[in-house]
Amino acid sequence: MSVRMRHTSSHTKNRRSHHALKDASIVTDKDSGALRLPHRLDETTGMYRGKQVIPTETLKRREARKERLDKRAQEDVHTDFRNEPAQAEVHNEKEEKKSGVLGRFTKGGKAKARSGFGGGA
Repeated sequence: MSVRMRHTSSHTKNRRSHHALKDASIVTDKDSGALRLPHRLDETTGMYRGKQVIPTETLKRREARKERLDKRAQEDVHTDFRNEPAQAEVHNEKEEKKSGVLGRFTKGGKAKARSGFGGGA
């Protein structure tokens, strides 16, 4: 399919002039001093426009749950080593295959002569 009309670099730049990122306006809360976006709920206190929207008990439960999940995520990262022996066995099988007839024609799992790639790939 052919290109219908030409467009100049200035036309492209005009179109892209709207792609710039805008700075986020951040407001400091008067009561708690926490940072938040304007016209949004203060997540630390549960207040919006001077009124308590979320009860403090709910906020405490959310914070405790978040701490538990963070602690559990840190524990899981360091203790999960179950897959290492299985990977080592698969690696040994690949080395055994290379030593046979196919081992002479391949180098590093790829064939030496690869047709259709111009010799450089």
